[in-house]
Amino acid sequence: MDERIKIFSGTSNLPLAREICDYLGVSLGEAEIKTFSDGEVFVELKESVRGKDVYVIQSTHSPGNNLIELLIMLDTLKRASAAEITAIIPYYGYARQDRKVSPRSPISAKLVANLITVAGADRVVCMDLHAGQIQGFFDIPVDNLYATPILLPYIRRCYSNDDLVIVSPDAGGVERARAFAKRLDTGLAIIDKRRTAPNVAEAMHIIGEVENRVAVILDDMIDTAGTVVQAAEALKRHGARRVYACATHPVLSGRAVERLRDSCIEEVIVTNTIPLREEARLLDKIKVLSVGPLLGEAIKRIHSGHSVSSLFV
Repeated sequence: MDERIKIFSGTSNLPLAREICDYLGVSLGEAEIKTFSDGEVFVELKESVRGKDVYVIQSTHSPGNNLIELLIMLDTLKRASAAEITAIIPYYGYARQDRKVSPRSPISAKLVANLITVAGADRVVCMDLHAGQIQGFFDIPVDNLYATPILLPYIRRCYSNDDLVIVSPDAGGVERARAFAKRLDTGLAIIDKRRTAPNVAEAMHIIGEVENRVAVILDDMIDTAGTVVQAAEALKRHGARRVYACATHPVLSGRAVERLRDSCIEEVIVTNTIPLREEARLLDKIKVLSVGPLLGEAIKRIHSGHSVSSLFV
């Protein structure tokens, strides 16, 4: 790999960053990241980045220090005279706050975009943005990668195509589910979900044929797991033979792990855009696939000036 490339990582995604470095055949950049007793984050680079093309791997999931780490690392690299800085954000936090849902509410996804740009990023790479229009919140190039090349082969390999049906848990995920169903040449079903409050949803009607089928619920993330568990129960009530769940981002907040453990879902397929906490790692039904090779290939193509979108054609 070109000697001008440097990879750094925040504390959130160190194992993923090391995997990306192995794929690219480069060493992980040395940086000291520590938190003072009052909670302030400090970053110091232990090697020169002057004139280098630098890629920072950091998801911005909870706690908020992950976002602060990313911003301070970007600022540190800019002040250390890096030639070009690319923020690799496997999971873009605050993506669900992409519009005003009431007269006096924020658009936090736009605020985060502004912070990342001002901190020094020249380019951003994300995975499975909750809302594609977030790319327009930036005035710098944004590549929104999809976990399709990682998830699709696993579904094809492990589940029977003869009676498989891909299920969107809500209307917003229909496009994603339709793309999977088309590539797998399987059926498509949609769950009409009514949300009564944030993080609270009630699954209602099912559109499509699921009786005696193997159902795979497909979503971009699993947060509290309320939606996916209710969707699974609805599918079972309508005669689905087996139910699986598949999502890119394992947010798994609140009682999510407990809900998944007690649910009728037989396997939950996720990626390592967000590291699993200990409770989730101990749950056998959660299968984690790595996006390391995909992000590594994207970095290689960005650095060499080749197409990134061709990864998904």
